Amino acid sequence: MVILEMTKELDSYRWRYATKKFNSNKKISKPNIELIKEAINLAPSSYGLQLFKVFIIENQEIKNQLKAASYSQSQISDASHIFIFCSKAKIDAADIDIYINNKSRIQKKPINEVQGYGDFLKSNLLKKEDNKIATWTTNQVYIALSHLMTFCASIKIDSCPIEGFEAEKYNEILKLSNQNLNTSVVAAVGYRSKGDQSQYEEKIRKSFDELFETF
Repeated sequence: MVILEMTKELDSYRWRYATKKFNSNKKISKPNIELIKEAINLAPSSYGLQLFKVFIIENQEIKNQLKAASYSQSQISDASHIFIFCSKAKIDAADIDIYINNKSRIQKKPINEVQGYGDFLKSNLLKKEDNKIATWTTNQVYIALSHLMTFCASIKIDSCPIEGFEAEKYNEILKLSNQNLNTSVVAAVGYRSKGDQSQYEEKIRKSFDELFETF
C-alpha cells in the first residue's frame, strides 16, 4: 500500500515540467494559493530562521513590468501568479529575535527558556561575513522553491523556475532597497497552455547508473 502511494507521488514528478507557455486566461483559485503558501511556509529552513520573503504577484501591470526585466519571457506575463523569492542580504540580531519570540509564543515556553538558543545563533551567525551570509540565505530560498514546485505538481498546478531576470530591476520594482532583501529566484505558477509543445516531449534524464553511485 505504501509503495502504491509513493508511486502516485512519483507520478506528480513525472507529470510536471518547466512550463514554457501558460494559459493566461486560467487563474489559480484563492484556496489553492493559500495551500501553496502553506507548502512554502513548511519548507525546511536552516535553524528554522526563514531568512527570506516571498512576494506573490497577480497584478497584470506589475507582471508586465517584471516581464520587461526578465528578457521578455512570456511566462512572467502569462502565468496566473508569480512567486518572487527574496533572500536577506545580511542578518542582524532582530532577525534572530523574531524567531526566538515566535518559538516562545508557538511552543508556549517562557522567553528565558529559549533565549539561550537565540544567544547561540547570534554568536555563530552575526560574526559571519556578509558575502557568506548572502550565499547561505540565497541557498535557503531554493529549498523553499523546490517545495512550491513539488506541491504544485501534486495538485496539478504548473510551475516554471526562472533565473533569467535582472535582479536590480526586480528590486527596484518591488521597492526592496530599504528592506535588506534581494531577489534570488522566481517561479511562474499557473496552468499550461495546450500550445506548449514541451509538455508532449519525453523528459531527458540520466540513467540511475550515470547519476548514482553507492559505496
